[in-house]
Amino acid sequence: MTEPRLHHVLCLTTGGLHRMAYWEWGAADNPRVVVCVHGLARQGRDFDTLAQDLASDYRVICPDVVGRGRSEWLTDPMAYGIPTYVNDMVTLVARLNVQQVDWVGTSMGGLIGMALAALPKTPVRRLVLNDVGPVVEPAFVQRLGTYLGVPAHWSTVEEAAAALQLISVGFGPHSREQWLALTRPQLVPDTRDGVAGFKPHYDPAIAVPVRAMTPETAAAGQAMLWHFYDRITCPTLLLRGAESDLLSTATAQLMAGRGPKPQVHEFAGVGHAPTLVQADQRAVVRGFLLGP
Repeated sequence: MTEPRLHHVLCLTTGGLHRMAYWEWGAADNPRVVVCVHGLARQGRDFDTLAQDLASDYRVICPDVVGRGRSEWLTDPMAYGIPTYVNDMVTLVARLNVQQVDWVGTSMGGLIGMALAALPKTPVRRLVLNDVGPVVEPAFVQRLGTYLGVPAHWSTVEEAAAALQLISVGFGPHSREQWLALTRPQLVPDTRDGVAGFKPHYDPAIAVPVRAMTPETAAAGQAMLWHFYDRITCPTLLLRGAESDLLSTATAQLMAGRGPKPQVHEFAGVGHAPTLVQADQRAVVRGFLLGP
C-alpha cells in the first residue's frame, strides 16, 4: 500500500498554539482537494482506503483532529469542540493554498463540515455528511459514555482489534485484514505495570465536554446545528447507516426537505457509521464528488 505524507500545521486557540497533523495523498500540486475528517474518537488514517481510491483525481487531505492521532493535545479539555475544530480547519485550508475544497465528514467530521459550509464565503464546494445531522440521538450519547475516555490497555494489536470491534459494531462487516488496517493507527504504545502493550490514540480528555453536557446545552447545540445546516447552499450528500443510533430516519427525512436538500443514500446492514472502506460505499462518495 502506498503510504501518505505526514504534515503539521500550527493552529491557534484561546489557550495558545497547538500542532495539528494531517495526512496527504495524491499530487501535492493538484488544485482539486478533498478534505476527509473522522469521527469523535478516531483519526485521519480511517480514510486510507477511500483516499487511495480518490488520489488519482484529488489531493486528499486527512487531518487528525486536535487531541487525536499525531496531533497535539489541548491544555483545556473544554476547548475540545466544534468552534476549535472549525478554526483549525480554516487554518488548514489556508495552508493548502486553494480556493475551494470538497469535504467528506464522518460523524464529528460531518458536524465540522456543516459549520464550515455554513459560513459566508465558505471554501466548501461539495459536502458529504456521513451518518450525522443536527440531531444527536440520546441513545448514541449514552453508548458513547460507556467507552469514551475510559482507560484501556491491550497486550496485542489483535486484542485491541477485538475490543474495538465490540464497541464499533455499527461500522458494519469487515474482513480481518480490513479491521486490522482500521485498528493499527488507532493505537499508541503503552506500558502498564512494566508490560508493553497499546492504548487508544487520543486524549482521554476529549470525553470531558461530552460528560459535561446537560439537556439544556444539548438543546442549544441542536438549535445551533440546525441554524448551520439551513445556511448550507453547496451540493450535499447525506449518507446513513440503516441501523444508525445517531442519525434517525426521521432526522434524515427532515434534512432531505430543508437546508441544502441533500441527496440521501442509505446503506443496509450498517449502523453508525459507514467506514467508507467497502467498494459500494466508496463508489457512492466518488460518484457524488466527481459527478456533474
